[in-house]
Amino acid sequence: MEEISGTKSHKLILNNRRTGSFTGVLDVLSFDVGEILLETELGMLDLKGKDLHVNRLNLEKGEADIEGEIDMITYSKVPELTGKKDKMFGRIFR
Repeated sequence: MEEISGTKSHKLILNNRRTGSFTGVLDVLSFDVGEILLETELGMLDLKGKDLHVNRLNLEKGEADIEGEIDMITYSKVPELTGKKDKMFGRIFR
């Protein structure tokens, strides 16, 4: 298990699967009435459901409020493509 740095922070508060408040939001990558994809301090957050809406978004504070029928919440890691690419080129050009 990886240690989480003290500088990263993310909180999710879900009320009755209808409203959610999120902190640690870095960006909204996509959104429509069926799915919202957020980049957070601790990874990608994918919300799926019906009639989903972003009611409030403040990227300076890293906060978002979402409303709708939330059916699924999934976390995943942010891909680190640049690090892998640099290592590959380093091996080729040695």
